Amino acid sequence: MPSPALSPAARLRGLKPDWLSDPKVWRTEILAGLVVALALIPEAISFSVIAGVDPAIGLFASFTMAVTLSIVGGRRAMISAATGAVALVIGPLNREHGFGYLVAAVILGGVFQILLGALGVAKLMRFVPRSVMVGFVNALAILIFMAQVPEMTDVPWPVYPLIVGGLALMVFFPKVTRVIPAPLVSIIVLTVMTVAAGIAVPTVGNKGALPSSLPVPGLPDVPFTLATLTTIAPYALAMALVGLMESLMTAKLVDDITDTRSNKTRESIGQGIANIVTGFFGGMGGCAMIGQTMINVRVSGARTRLSTFLAGAFLMVLCIVFGPVVSDIPMAALVAVMVMVSFATFDRHSIAPQTLKRMPAGEITVMVLTVAVVVATHNLAIGVVVGTLTAMVVFAKRVAHLADVTAVVDPDGTQVVYRVTGELFFASSNDLVTRFNYATDPDKVVIDLSATHVWDASSVAALDAIETKYAQRGKTVEITGLNDPSAHLHRKLSGELANSH
Repeated sequence: MPSPALSPAARLRGLKPDWLSDPKVWRTEILAGLVVALALIPEAISFSVIAGVDPAIGLFASFTMAVTLSIVGGRRAMISAATGAVALVIGPLNREHGFGYLVAAVILGGVFQILLGALGVAKLMRFVPRSVMVGFVNALAILIFMAQVPEMTDVPWPVYPLIVGGLALMVFFPKVTRVIPAPLVSIIVLTVMTVAAGIAVPTVGNKGALPSSLPVPGLPDVPFTLATLTTIAPYALAMALVGLMESLMTAKLVDDITDTRSNKTRESIGQGIANIVTGFFGGMGGCAMIGQTMINVRVSGARTRLSTFLAGAFLMVLCIVFGPVVSDIPMAALVAVMVMVSFATFDRHSIAPQTLKRMPAGEITVMVLTVAVVVATHNLAIGVVVGTLTAMVVFAKRVAHLADVTAVVDPDGTQVVYRVTGELFFASSNDLVTRFNYATDPDKVVIDLSATHVWDASSVAALDAIETKYAQRGKTVEITGLNDPSAHLHRKLSGELANSH
């Protein structure tokens, strides 16, 4: 029986975002956006310092990145803003050539990201193994915690009880009610306490002056010449790659937390669009912010684009309208929030003794190496690349050992059948040539490949070398059992690789 046609009103209701039809979702998204906006302010200012620009530049970038990606991004509820990774990449360009070149590099970096997204760079995420992903998450948690250490050293003693009080509020307040996010309660309570009691501790205002007006669009102040392009292109490409790596890894992490899928290609192109918009508004560029995303998704429970949009919108409202109030927020309150995020992010199950006993040594090595490289370089992208390459080497070595050769000589001694099992590729085929008795075998040799698959040119070259060695002794070789793809590759390359072997 055909389903009844929906009325126009019903169709319109179906197109409504969740937050318009559900007051609980609406409330959660608004409060999550507010908490994230508060947490973004000191981070954006800190990253501005790393890049060597005015604090307002980092705050403008966080505003434009979040708002733009709430519309064009591929992962709902993910937060993108000015980040330390991008600041580290483009900071040297600003110091050597000036702010105009930095802005031009951000715009070009956005163009590169759109091109990379269109070319399908997001599909490379399938090659990131689980052990690298776990290492990435744990390294992220460590970096978030390490970033708070400077805020806890050489500070007045009241900072420490304030941090402990903030953590206690975030642990116990959800037992009372979850209507208001515990981090927001913690920030408000600690701010009221320090202001009312006149406690002298570092505040957001000590990090730098907040902007007093909205950013104005304009072109970068650089000569539009080939020399400018060659100067900014390497920085722009590095920024594009680092930004996409962090954003796609963060999107994958949010996918796992929320049990939903996201459009990684759309996210890649969206990151590019957001950086172009940010550049034209004089921002320093950015990418997905993992710490703030965890506040939004894991701690506050946000799931829609509204929280991302409001994080950027609230950021500007807080800076421009409520600047004096925001400046009085003690850094201890925000440090407590980020410490809580680091504990929530760390995958404690991955280092439990029972887990480590069951895990293969190679996967533990990959996870530890990923963490070590990220923590040493403070660059998540480098850690992921090193971890993934190591995982591939470990996998290749493991699979190579599975390739085996067994020989059966006919009773009459006229022929020998070698049966090859396992996968033949560059790592396993290197030893294949040594597994045959060229001198003592009978005149007819059969190589049965029905229990294997030929994957690459190295394997075909190894088979050619075996045939050549037997031919030099006047013996014939018959290769049997090739499946269709292996047979096609063998026909295509056999006899053509002698010079390369």
